[in-house]
Amino acid sequence: MTAFAGWENFYVIVGSSAGALIGLQCVVITLIADMPIARGDAQASAAFATPSVVHFGVVLLLSGIVSAPCSGIAVVAPLWGVAALGELAYVLIVARRLRLQTLYKPRFEDWLFHVLLPFGAYATLAGSACEAWLSPRPALFFVGGAVLLLLFIGIHNAWDAVTYHVFVRRREQMEAERQ
Repeated sequence: MTAFAGWENFYVIVGSSAGALIGLQCVVITLIADMPIARGDAQASAAFATPSVVHFGVVLLLSGIVSAPCSGIAVVAPLWGVAALGELAYVLIVARRLRLQTLYKPRFEDWLFHVLLPFGAYATLAGSACEAWLSPRPALFFVGGAVLLLLFIGIHNAWDAVTYHVFVRRREQMEAERQ
């Protein structure tokens, strides 16, 4: 019995959810594409929308890596460790984009869900890659926790983006049309 025994359903569910949410995010972007483009929209999109798709993509990637038939955890732990290190760097890029974009002033919740929690999830993932060599079973629970956290972060951020466009930007557009 491998260290991955019992994790199959978890990663099928989580990976499928991430794939579906990536598709849904694309549908939402298409639906709001007819709204007028404001100055700074591209910067804000890179800071607020793109990270959600990246987090969903990482969840999908990790689900694939952990679900792939392999001879043991020693084969896949370095893969999720490298992915985690790359994403830690990406979170720093997102933090810079949040700070530099001018369309919206980020609040604590934005910093929490776009920088702090993703950084924690990816740091946990990187640490679990090291832990996998010593204690494979607990390491897999850390991977599972990080994957779920990333999934929920992506859901939160996607919901925030949609509600912002529906309740703030659309209202601004309607008021501008009345004038």
